[in-house]
Amino acid sequence: MSESLVTYELDGPVALIGLNRPDKRNAINEAVIDVLRAAVHRAGEEADVAVLHGHGKNFCAGLDLGEALTRAAGQTTPPRKRKRHSWHEVFDTIARGPIPFVAALHGAVVGGGLELATAAHIRVCDESAFFGLPEGQRGIFVGGGGTVRIQRVVGYTVMADMMLTGRLLSAAEGEREHIVRYVVPEGQALKKARELATVIAENTPDTNWRITNLLPRINDLSHDDGLFVEYLNSNMQRSPETAERLREFVEGRAKPLVAPN
Repeated sequence: MSESLVTYELDGPVALIGLNRPDKRNAINEAVIDVLRAAVHRAGEEADVAVLHGHGKNFCAGLDLGEALTRAAGQTTPPRKRKRHSWHEVFDTIARGPIPFVAALHGAVVGGGLELATAAHIRVCDESAFFGLPEGQRGIFVGGGGTVRIQRVVGYTVMADMMLTGRLLSAAEGEREHIVRYVVPEGQALKKARELATVIAENTPDTNWRITNLLPRINDLSHDDGLFVEYLNSNMQRSPETAERLREFVEGRAKPLVAPN
């Protein structure tokens, strides 16, 4: 894996995946996507939870506009056959893959960076974070799943305002609009994300998979169909660990729940 673009570290059950183009504000190009794909698949194989973060002063400033200009100017050769959008493929693997992802956000979280962040299941930011969708001012449109993910998080009116006017949301506004669940002091986002990932890793892998894969799919269904799929899920065979955890609770041996700070 190219350390010049994406870093990867395994810390027990938690994989740390870091965007590493700080001089470009961690802007995403196809080379980054290729390395990120490998990191995400690796994490799915050997970790129980992954944390996404950015090196330097920003999480991610979005699409590499230099590469976008090359395409817009017709200076690239189109593929002979149409393929699935590479960003969609990788971000979907994050959103609906085998393990949960926690995003640690700071500095710029804009454009494609916000699309990547919303692919994660839990998002933490520090007070330096700001959120934006500047595609309208750049003459382009979201293309990394934002029409689906971001719109479902913040709603049409907020997303339209951000795109039409170029409005940037502060960390506090990001929390208000449900982009993030936790806001921490500057420089503490990665620490908090790792703490949350450690807690999540204590769940059974089967339960984590159901939470990250069944919930969003049921949300896409009608009321009756959602209840039916929930019923089917409740009758699926459970792992042996499930019975042991229930036994621990019944016998008073389970750890008490602790609310995260």
